[in-house]
Parts: sequence; structure tokens; C-alpha cells
Amino acid sequence: MYYAIISEDVENSLEKRLSVRADHIARLQTLQDEGRLLVAGPHPNIDGEDPGPAGFSGSLIVAEFGSLEDAQSWADTDPYIAAGVYEKVTVKPFKKVFPSA
Repeated sequence: MYYAIISEDVENSLEKRLSVRADHIARLQTLQDEGRLLVAGPHPNIDGEDPGPAGFSGSLIVAEFGSLEDAQSWADTDPYIAAGVYEKVTVKPFKKVFPSA
């Protein structure tokens, strides 16, 4: 089943994000390589692709896990948590309806 991992950043998180971004991306790449990643990306603080120094307000990851507990465990070990990027992380089941296969 898919699970949505919805994260909210602390204020002024950009420097912290950048310090561990490579490790965060590597974990997402593994999910993609395993065919489990539906979508992932950050929420820019401004209305634009590259927010520059304005940074990001959080992230969304939708990926396949064996259970809610597995998804929560994966989310809890994100490098962004260890670096203090995220203030809050919510993990919940996600039912993909569109686009249909």
C-alpha cells in the first residue's frame, strides 16, 4: 500500500536541508530503484520552481511500504530529522486513484 509522508520544516531550514540533502536524496533513489516511489518533492516557500534563499516549508513523499509501521519507521530515520530540518512529520495511508494505469 502507498503511504503519504507529509513533513513540515522548522523556520529557516535551508542550510540544514542542504547539509544532508545528498543522504536524503539517496534514500529516495533507493525507493525509486525498487519501484516503490510514486512522488516526492519539497514545498517551496514562494510560488516558483527554485525558491532560492526563501527555501522550503516542507516535503511530500508518497511511496509503497508493507505497513503503516514500516512507513513510519522509514520516515523516522530520514536524515532531515537527524539534521533538525523537520518540525513535524505525519505518515498516513494513501489510496492512489488517478492517474489510472
